[in-house]
Amino acid sequence: MKPAKDAVISGIGQSDVGRRLGRSPLSLTVDAALEAIGDAGLKPSDVDGVSTWPGAFAATPGFSGVGVWDIKDALGLELNWFSGGMESSGQLGSVINAVAAVKAGLADHVLCFRTLWESTAQTADRRASVVGGGGSRVGGAHEWLVPFGAVSAANWCGIIAQRHFHEYGTTREQLGALAVNTRANAALNPKAVFRDPLTEEQYLGARMISDPLCLFDCDIPVDGSTAVIVSRADAAPGLRRPPLRIAAHSSALHGRPYWDQYEDLTSMSGADAARQLWRHTDLTPADIDVAGIYDGFTILTVVWLEALGICGRGEAGPFLEGGKRIAREGQLPLNTGGGQLSAGRLHGYGHLHEVCLQLRGDAEARQVPNTPEVGVVAAGGGDLGGALLLTRT
Repeated sequence: MKPAKDAVISGIGQSDVGRRLGRSPLSLTVDAALEAIGDAGLKPSDVDGVSTWPGAFAATPGFSGVGVWDIKDALGLELNWFSGGMESSGQLGSVINAVAAVKAGLADHVLCFRTLWESTAQTADRRASVVGGGGSRVGGAHEWLVPFGAVSAANWCGIIAQRHFHEYGTTREQLGALAVNTRANAALNPKAVFRDPLTEEQYLGARMISDPLCLFDCDIPVDGSTAVIVSRADAAPGLRRPPLRIAAHSSALHGRPYWDQYEDLTSMSGADAARQLWRHTDLTPADIDVAGIYDGFTILTVVWLEALGICGRGEAGPFLEGGKRIAREGQLPLNTGGGQLSAGRLHGYGHLHEVCLQLRGDAEARQVPNTPEVGVVAAGGGDLGGALLLTRT
């Protein structure tokens, strides 16, 4: 084993992203992986680790399908370490695992990826993503939810939103400001799925999905793969681009691992990860220049903003109101690529890719003024959560 060293993100890559691309998940993954490897100035033979979530396992169509074995075989990798599995801190857990492996000396360059192809996989069965939608017997925690009509994450998040509204006076208009802002950012992202302007009136007039969450509070199933290379800081001095330092990371889980049973229902497991994040750095929430915060549903972004200390408890609604504070020129440029609400559901990896672009000054038309120095990425909702703090210097 090599001595512990700092971990950095040395390369990033992303496949085509879109609705019903009709491509295999492995082909999307290979595209993203090769782009990330090339972006770092490496060759596939340099990659000695792979980390992914949730791995290859039978799940709702399009949610999984590519695991460690698949990409190892496709790229001819020789691995000294690998990780892939459902029971982790979720999407960013694959990156956090890779950081730990690099710091422990188990690998020099770890390929981390997340691939989804829900849009193509579910074309024949539009309800396949809903729990029990495929006609199979429901088990585990879901057997306590489905009989009461709580068949999807929209229902579970609707409960969180209702409680937040009740406790703190949060409003639909405040959630709408988030949806409108992300759509404006998506207009400048050529890979975003929805790029037409969205007005507050259109948001408020959209059909309700799970009160108080409407159509535009929900993210968009897409096909796409995103990859990053986590490297030992000293492993490749000839990297193609200056790497981004991983200043802190966290995936703590102290509360109960269920969507509907965490503290007072205005919070979630991400609160544990957020609290732990700041214990590993001298940076503070005030230092954040750009943020990629999970928006599978708008209420999850609200909860993350408060968990990260960007806002106090119950203050995220007023912080979002009007959208000026979260615009690209605002106090906290938020989800600058359009987020999952408009760019597509890439399960947090899209946020990671976008924050990396912003810190490198490569976001083109949507680049935040005065290239950011510090970025935060948070992903997950309900029963899992992880966060990364990245710095340009």
